[in-house]
Amino acid sequence: MTETISISGQVQGFNRVPISNIKVSAYTDWEHLGHVFTDEDGKYKLSIPSNSAISVCFDTHPSLTNAKEWHPSVVANIDARQDIVLNRFLMRVGTSDGAMADLDVLAAYQFCAMWINRDTNLDKTYAEYTVFRISQMKQPLRELEEFRGKLQEYFLIKSHSS
Repeated sequence: MTETISISGQVQGFNRVPISNIKVSAYTDWEHLGHVFTDEDGKYKLSIPSNSAISVCFDTHPSLTNAKEWHPSVVANIDARQDIVLNRFLMRVGTSDGAMADLDVLAAYQFCAMWINRDTNLDKTYAEYTVFRISQMKQPLRELEEFRGKLQEYFLIKSHSS
């Protein structure tokens, strides 16, 4: 029998207001282990098989009303052999909460690019919303801004693919 662990916590904006309807997904490399959505208080609890290392993605979903409001965040390489409490701040689209928050978002979109390339359940609508969200960002360094542009271009191509 496979042991399970729980991942729980709260998702908030940087203004400390809880965010509902955020999709919290767990992955081992390419494999999607499961997901849940945050409740009205921004809280979530996800049960997954015990594993040595996972990544957790906090993102919107195209079917929800907040799909264009929040940037994603990913926490990678988490030891998942025991229960985890993982609280997270998300950055609102069209704002900046500092250089570290901007970099967190840029890194999260890299993970999302990888997962959308493998997961046929992530549709064109997700890519379209992501193009919009990325277009609202500014990076603190020219080189990072160029990379942001490449990610935007990647999702634009995905939004037009069949």
